[in-house]
Amino acid sequence: MGISIWQLVIVLGIVVLLFGTKKLRNLGSDLGGAVKGFKGAMKEGAAAAESKEESVKLDQKDSDIIEGEVKHEENDKA
Repeated sequence: MGISIWQLVIVLGIVVLLFGTKKLRNLGSDLGGAVKGFKGAMKEGAAAAESKEESVKLDQKDSDIIEGEVKHEENDKA
């Protein structure tokens, strides 16, 4: 009991009559721009997450190195 092709054509025709092709074209380009911006933001977020992971890995490697100074005092007890 799905929607047939003729029902879709009728609905599309009504939408075109109500809004006009110019508004539909603008709506389509606005929607395309929004999707493109969303994809770009997702890529930037993924790149930021990867760089954060790399910096955490570098910090962990640096934390394995303990810097310090060793002083050795000899006590002569005889």
